[in-house]
Amino acid sequence: MPRIRPRTAWMTGVLTTAVAAGLLTAVPAQAVVGDPADGQLYAFTAKLNIGDGKRSCTGALVEQQWVLTAASCFADDPAQGHSIAGGAPKLKTTATVGRPNLAKPTGSVVKVVELVPREDRDLVMAKLEKPVMGVTPVNVSSAAPAKGEELRVTGYGRTKDEWVPGLLHTARFTVDTVNATTLGLSGRAPGAAICKGDTGGPAFRERGGRFELVGVNSRSMQGGCFGNEDETRTDAVDSRVDDVANWVDLVSARTLLPRKNWGDAVHLASGYFTSDPADGKRRMDLFVAWKDGSASLFRGADHDDPKYPFSAEYQLEGPGSYWTRARAVTAGRYTDSGRDGLTVRWSTGKLSTYTHVDEFGFHDEKTLASSDSWKNARLITSGRFTDNPLRDDLLVLWEDGSTSMYIDTGVNGVRKESQLTWADKGWKNAAQISAGEFTGKKTADLMIRWKDGQTQVFPGVDPSGYHNGRVGITKIGSHWKNASQITVGSFTKPNGRLNDIMVRWNTTDLSYHPGIDNKGTHGEVQLVG
Repeated sequence: MPRIRPRTAWMTGVLTTAVAAGLLTAVPAQAVVGDPADGQLYAFTAKLNIGDGKRSCTGALVEQQWVLTAASCFADDPAQGHSIAGGAPKLKTTATVGRPNLAKPTGSVVKVVELVPREDRDLVMAKLEKPVMGVTPVNVSSAAPAKGEELRVTGYGRTKDEWVPGLLHTARFTVDTVNATTLGLSGRAPGAAICKGDTGGPAFRERGGRFELVGVNSRSMQGGCFGNEDETRTDAVDSRVDDVANWVDLVSARTLLPRKNWGDAVHLASGYFTSDPADGKRRMDLFVAWKDGSASLFRGADHDDPKYPFSAEYQLEGPGSYWTRARAVTAGRYTDSGRDGLTVRWSTGKLSTYTHVDEFGFHDEKTLASSDSWKNARLITSGRFTDNPLRDDLLVLWEDGSTSMYIDTGVNGVRKESQLTWADKGWKNAAQISAGEFTGKKTADLMIRWKDGQTQVFPGVDPSGYHNGRVGITKIGSHWKNASQITVGSFTKPNGRLNDIMVRWNTTDLSYHPGIDNKGTHGEVQLVG
């Protein structure tokens, strides 16, 4: 049986020999033999132009500034293997993302500035000069594919009757074998094949309209592809990515937080938005509303490096959106789904809850209240203040220094349960509040950062008030007086206790303090600054 040949298209001109790794022209060769892709459905698929047309490959946007593709696309001689050096690519390379029809001016064309290869397989992370916004990256699955499973492949390579097609194409494939670092695939739909120019393209499963990347095209028999019509076999070999998902996260996380101006972060809220905490795989996500009205969701990482708690950013709203009217934001669990949502107090006096938030946006908004009196709700936080383990409650600090608690806000609106404190000048000095699990009490604790730099925890708050005194975290006059935004969450490890505090300082710095308890803070992890 002839060996399966690498399919990177290169060397402008005609086929030289059949032994030359099966490599044809570098005139951009675009697409899997199959059907044209449906609009922006697979917009995360990237077309790579290497050496001004000398080679053409496909890739997948896995983070706004990173494309995952095949290392053999950048090898001096792909027929000799996929080993390449890290750093800037030898040949000028650009990635076209979000443009399924190459004739239309949609999406972005961005220069590739760095390569980070994976030594044990035909895989490389390609860093883009700037992030691509407006395109949702594909999630990298950590679940191994099974023999017989159906996957979808997209690519900009050659088709059966087009040498240089202008559309992204897609076809279905079946997993024939699962090896330590590779997958064996074969065309499932009639005529489905992986052709020249599809090297590096994504192979992914589709579940409920969502996509999970499990492989990257490496080699193919190219049965039925233009110029290879006599070949009938559609076998292909993909590099597995499910077992190196942590590596993908760690590489892409290097550019994730530093590229943002954290001085423009107006609201922070942490929660399990993109995963169920019961699976124990990911750390908490972070929602951010920015000064210009844009809104981002940072997906929690599932590796153990404390310097990189997030693995992807999703832009939920662009500049100038309605988020400029948000005055107070908190995250909590408002349904029995296991996922978290957001409660927002708007400038109009409206209080609303999104029962679920994920990388696709805000879902199921419920208006809890709408009156001028709610304009006086200065700070809000959601927490487990009752014995209901499935849904959170809402604690409100009003302009006059009083505090109130509302039970089960996501389902029953703002049914007022109790007045915790009356108007108090002292409470007017509270700069931020956040609920967390610090002391091991039956209900959540309330953390308060005062304007003078002192930070305290009220253990075990419930509808009848504050019972167990105060625990000092930082002292009066400490540098915490420079904290502009705080949120409490599990940033140290997946499904940990809610005992870390993330701080956006009044500069552009961002950090978090892991393991907060009744003895205070235990170190600081500097994320930006």
